[in-house]
Amino acid sequence: MLETFMPNVNWEKMWEATFETLYMTAISVLATFVFGVTLGLLLFLTSKGNLWENKAINTVISAFVNIFRSIPFIILIVLLIPFTKLIVGTMIGENAALPALIIGAAPFYARMVEIGLREIDKGVIEAAKSMGAKTSTIIWKVLLPESMPALVSGITVTAIALVSYTAMAGVIGAGGLGNLAYLEGFQRNRFDVTFMATVIILIIVFIIQFIGDYFTSKIDKR
Repeated sequence: MLETFMPNVNWEKMWEATFETLYMTAISVLATFVFGVTLGLLLFLTSKGNLWENKAINTVISAFVNIFRSIPFIILIVLLIPFTKLIVGTMIGENAALPALIIGAAPFYARMVEIGLREIDKGVIEAAKSMGAKTSTIIWKVLLPESMPALVSGITVTAIALVSYTAMAGVIGAGGLGNLAYLEGFQRNRFDVTFMATVIILIIVFIIQFIGDYFTSKIDKR
């Protein structure tokens, strides 16, 4: 049945490309979560009136986040070619896409983390400080737990953005569904290949959104 409507689709290649997209998304989401939370915490803690208030450090981190958050992803990939070659050794394949994916997404997520932390009731933080809690205790026992719904919903949005980033990275040889849709579909005028790759990307996005919404609703006790 499918062969009739999609005669040009090589299903082995399609599933291989799907796995590559899932691999790039999973690794980059995990790294983005770690780096994004770290940057977001630093932005929040070094801002005015907070535990590590430091205008100079906050300005530097904020500038870094704003610069890399503002660069269009396709341009960022090109700019990072020397860096990618240095740490990965190649610009081809799914591993070569990871540096650009992480550097492109982590600052975006860091701002979401910062916003989530700013929504925490300052009275809760002050109460922890008044009881003599260390900064590390406040971070792990107050800031992160209280902002967890925002962190989960933020990483869900970021994960969906990363799926689209992988598709763009595929156009310049990073592998995955974007690469297959462009090389096997668009360049060879095979609409069915492009269409099927798009459908699978949409399914991945819907699954990520469902999982993110589920965990956000479970965590959010408000």
